[in-house]
Amino acid sequence: MSATSPEARLAELGISLPDVAAPVASYVPAVRSGRYVYTAGQLPFVDGALPQTGKVGAGVSPEEAADLARTCALNGLAAVRSLTGTLDGARIVKVTGFVASDPSFTGQPGVINGASNVLGEIFGDAGIHARSAVGVAVLPLDSPVEVELVVELPE
Repeated sequence: MSATSPEARLAELGISLPDVAAPVASYVPAVRSGRYVYTAGQLPFVDGALPQTGKVGAGVSPEEAADLARTCALNGLAAVRSLTGTLDGARIVKVTGFVASDPSFTGQPGVINGASNVLGEIFGDAGIHARSAVGVAVLPLDSPVEVELVVELPE
């Protein structure tokens, strides 16, 4: 494992990926198709519970939501690694972030930066990705954020 591998970076950053979050409905956390892994929408579960609920811009600050988006991304990486055994050689292709927003809140991109930034820290250039940041009325379990990943695996 090289010093710049995602697994080495996780260790350097002191990040331990969590156990894969149990699905809250009829789906699996991630599916591999060829060289790609598509994650289900990941909520910011910590030890099986949501640390915060509600709408961003009304009870949940953008900064708190960005931290929750970071947790969603780490949960997504845990789902990927559960299928592949390692993150080494992987590249982040696409991030889709959903933000449960107060109708007046328009800072969804800043919230989803919480996910994008941690992926960049872990993957370096292989963490540069396309992205969507979408405001929605409500998310499952009243979560403030949800994040999906598309990850390309090495040949």
